[in-house]
Amino acid sequence: MKIIETELPGVLIIEPKVFGDERGYFLESYQAQRYAEAGIAGPFVQDNLSFSRQGILRGLHYQYENPQGKLVQVLQGEVFDVAVDVRLGSPHFGKWTSAFLSAGNKRQMYVPAGFAHGFVVTSETALFSYKCTDYYNPQAEVSIVWNDPDIGIQWPLNEQPQLSAKDSAGLRLAEIAVERLPDYRAGL
Repeated sequence: MKIIETELPGVLIIEPKVFGDERGYFLESYQAQRYAEAGIAGPFVQDNLSFSRQGILRGLHYQYENPQGKLVQVLQGEVFDVAVDVRLGSPHFGKWTSAFLSAGNKRQMYVPAGFAHGFVVTSETALFSYKCTDYYNPQAEVSIVWNDPDIGIQWPLNEQPQLSAKDSAGLRLAEIAVERLPDYRAGL
């Protein structure tokens, strides 16, 4: 497997080793020892799947209690995947990185705890998988508005994305109370 570091320390792109022939292909989507050696220690306690249509944007989400690291990949289709550093005191606070993840390129992205995460579907549909290092805690979840001008994500969109009610009501990063932000100095 190949590990690609992004401009945000801790956010990694993983290219699994693919063994293929005329019958199809095989790859290891996760192997604890190999991923731990790459800096993705887990443990992972929850797996999730989401299915979405083109133009649907999910995020930007994080939890200030029970912060989740996420190992994400696309099983069908393609998404533009984004991680934003929201750790108070981080030298990269408010910065973002992105990657196109698809069933074709088989890439994964690791988004550490303390980062907001979101994606927009760029194919007709997408089946999105993610492994989480902590359990979902809806009472501690925060949604940052997808088009926060202070973050400035360059989404590959030709029109307004389709959002959930929760994501439509997202806050700008500057509007979030400091007690609801992960603390970089505390090791997140």
